[in-house]
Amino acid sequence: MSEPLTDGELVHRARKGDEVAFGLLVERYQGPAYAVAYSVTGRREDAEDAAQEAFLVALDRMDECRSPERFAGWLMTIVRNRSKNLIRRESLRETDQVPPGARSRIPTPDRVAETNELRALLEKALAEIPEVQRQIVLLHDLEGWKHREIAERLDLPSGTVRSHLHFARKALRQALEGVPGVPEMIRKAL
Repeated sequence: MSEPLTDGELVHRARKGDEVAFGLLVERYQGPAYAVAYSVTGRREDAEDAAQEAFLVALDRMDECRSPERFAGWLMTIVRNRSKNLIRRESLRETDQVPPGARSRIPTPDRVAETNELRALLEKALAEIPEVQRQIVLLHDLEGWKHREIAERLDLPSGTVRSHLHFARKALRQALEGVPGVPEMIRKAL
């Protein structure tokens, strides 16, 4: 079995029009791009849109990636910028509020309701911590990235990543403390 291609090799191939190479980059960084976009936007739908838009921009501007071996950091910068642009665009639009319950006419089971409540609590807690901490906790805990990988991709010292992760988890634990129905397992995981 051959070694997987490096980011640099995939970027060079994508620059020459190799769609498979770009597809591999998308596959490799789709989850992290979403996590970073979510850390900025705070909404699943917006994060999906921003991440997808960032990949299109990256494909269009692949020749502008000065250090192909550092593609991930370059892409995450695009993701952050696209996410911030999306927030600005959305804030300019005036839309009517969607009435509560308008999304579904089918009653959901209690378990789904509890999951949604927990998700809302976690999203609210995530929204209250600094953006860099959100990015780090989502990349580490959701995507499974190592401290070193996060440090390289976000261009931060490894110790700073560990510190941000520690304080992010502490803030999330405090935000969920005393909330009835939050499983003990989640509290311990943070």
